[in-house]
Amino acid sequence: MRDITVRTVMAVLVDKREQAAVEVQKLLTEYGCYIKTRLGLHEGAGQYCSPVGLIILELVDDETKHEELCQKLNQIDGVKAKYMRLELDS
Repeated sequence: MRDITVRTVMAVLVDKREQAAVEVQKLLTEYGCYIKTRLGLHEGAGQYCSPVGLIILELVDDETKHEELCQKLNQIDGVKAKYMRLELDS
């Protein structure tokens, strides 16, 4: 049974998202089996659409894959990614 008291969350800030989106999406697809939840946020209404986006990921399984994904995302120009492992006290 999976330990539900431990969660790994990654935040990905994407500047110039129109230019970086294809590379980011390619990596998210490549690591898709390790992504349980994905939430994408950006300011966009009518004719105004912000070039900056925020992606929140809930990651599962192999922690080395989480680190790999984070490193690869950070190699993309205009992308900053960080992750954290949250654990509840038993």
